[in-house]
Amino acid sequence: MNITKNSRVLFIGDSITDSDRNADSEKIGFGYVRLIRDTFICNQPNEIPTIINKGIGGDRVIDLAQRWEQDVLQQDADLISVSIGINDVWKQLKTTGIEPVFPDQFEEVYRDTLIKVKERTNAQLILMEPTIIEENPDSKGNQLLIRYVEIVHKLSKEFETLLVPTHTAFINYLKSNSEYSLTTDGVHMNTIGNMLMAKTWLDTIK
Repeated sequence: MNITKNSRVLFIGDSITDSDRNADSEKIGFGYVRLIRDTFICNQPNEIPTIINKGIGGDRVIDLAQRWEQDVLQQDADLISVSIGINDVWKQLKTTGIEPVFPDQFEEVYRDTLIKVKERTNAQLILMEPTIIEENPDSKGNQLLIRYVEIVHKLSKEFETLLVPTHTAFINYLKSNSEYSLTTDGVHMNTIGNMLMAKTWLDTIK
């Protein structure tokens, strides 16, 4: 994929994408999105794309849908990278007063947002698998995530998008029994987790 200084690359998702972007003077946050941007700077210093981060902590797919018009469709992006699903599942495990989004609704709402991209823009879509819930491949959260990962695969095939196998990369890493953690709390990335996300994304778009 040819990404140049004229390209506008938009990332949208939850807190993993957000990564304190509002505390960052560049508004791209301190997570995997920044690492992707920094890789472009290192590899093609005269052809750095515009990076737009529209992650918001706590978002489920229905929250993305509510802000899709302003935060996606009106941004004139050439590439739109979507990372969602963790909170849709996590809310099933925690009593927070916020409703989870179960698989059928997740698929329906997600599909509707992608239809709007196809109908109203010329952007290339990139779908990212949701990552992990707890650093144990057999945790209840990771078992529940399997269905959501399958839905992302289904939608990627349906809409002919690039697919970033982030969940797969994380599960494979966890099964390696490395002594190093990927998250600070089972969900939010530490620097290694952000690096694995960025590397997996960059490997996918090559």
